[in-house]
Amino acid sequence: MNRGIASSAADAAQNRRSHTKAMLNILEDFVQEKARLESLQEATLNILDDFDVARKNVERAYLQLQAAAEELERSNTELEQFFYVASHDMQEPLRMVANYTELLARRHKDKLDPESEKFVAYIIDGATHMQELIKDLLLYARVGKNQIFGPTDCSAALRSALANLKIAIKESGGDSKVTHGPMPHLTADFSQLVSLFQNLVSNAIKYRRKSVPAAIRIEAKRLRKEWEFSVSDNGIGIDMQYANRLFLPFQRLHTRLEYPGTGIGLAICKKIVAQHGGRIWIESEPGKGTTCRFTIADNLGSREGGAIQ
Repeated sequence: MNRGIASSAADAAQNRRSHTKAMLNILEDFVQEKARLESLQEATLNILDDFDVARKNVERAYLQLQAAAEELERSNTELEQFFYVASHDMQEPLRMVANYTELLARRHKDKLDPESEKFVAYIIDGATHMQELIKDLLLYARVGKNQIFGPTDCSAALRSALANLKIAIKESGGDSKVTHGPMPHLTADFSQLVSLFQNLVSNAIKYRRKSVPAAIRIEAKRLRKEWEFSVSDNGIGIDMQYANRLFLPFQRLHTRLEYPGTGIGLAICKKIVAQHGGRIWIESEPGKGTTCRFTIADNLGSREGGAIQ
């Protein structure tokens, strides 16, 4: 009996030790978990501190960028105003140089030898060409100013462009033809679309082959998120290695004696197309004509009725 009591007491003691050990293990795990959570909390606080510092840096950078953008806008406005005034003031003396040189040439024609007459022609041509450059540069600078986007009938815009080119088309030859397919209605700036069509058709007329009547075709097709237009001709064409140069201001592949102009037309076209969320490019082969393609984005409805300064 005593042996049984002793055995029961030993088992109870063993159970208490096991329970105590288990509790100690649990307590140790708790302490470790607490330490891990405290470490995680500290790391989280550090991350939040870093995030707060980064947020403040971003806010500071944004304010600096905003201030720089406002300053740039002011500078651009001042520069543009200066450019307009300077350009206007430059045109008047150039006009006077050309006019008075021509007047002197007529008044003293009998006293001028052939070489002097050539010099007079150079002066008049140079002054006239400079006036044209300044005028076209002003046109280029004004693209995108005071735009009015709204529902636009592209057929009406094309008709206006062709009406403006009526004399040029007639002078290009009686058999020259300008035709077009169905044109869409979309959101655009009407006057800029007229200018776009007019520049492209004018180029097609200018760079026609002299041996055949000009044949110009304007088409439009609906793509997924935009409209693609094409102006195709049967003119002289160009080597595609020069294609990108054509859309830069005052870049020409021919002399003014061969083809008059300043080389600003396609640069204006590119700027107009960009204002309409599109792109412009050409496909051409020497002697086989050129196709100029451009797109107009189909998501300009939010600009409708809005003037963009």
